[in-house]
Amino acid sequence: MVNKRMILGKIGLDSHDNGLRIIARWLMERGYEVIYAGVYNSPEGIVKMAIQEHVGAIGVSFLGGGHLFYTDRLLKLLKENDMTDVVLFAGGVIPPKDVEKLKAMGVDAVFTPGARRDVIMETIDAILEKREGA
Repeated sequence: MVNKRMILGKIGLDSHDNGLRIIARWLMERGYEVIYAGVYNSPEGIVKMAIQEHVGAIGVSFLGGGHLFYTDRLLKLLKENDMTDVVLFAGGVIPPKDVEKLKAMGVDAVFTPGARRDVIMETIDAILEKREGA
């Protein structure tokens, strides 16, 4: 059975979370249990919360840069804590040249402004189902 518990949050000093709140609502409407971490999180705090909440996925959003730095730290912490089975999504204002960098680092999916609701939801569903079946 697919673990439909996930954390959504912002890492760093970026406080613009409108898009993340919209995604949280869409996920809840689709049957996901969303733990909203809010803004001003650290990678360490997100991973600690993921351990405590036994989530299947983490979604992080970036607006003001820092996505490569924070995502690298987040992925290292997940590995250190034997949590490589947790799916990681990123979104927000991410330059096109960095989307492939994030995926090469280990991010399962990256959503940028203009991504359609159906595409986001179907992508998340498919990645979680595939991970669960692996």
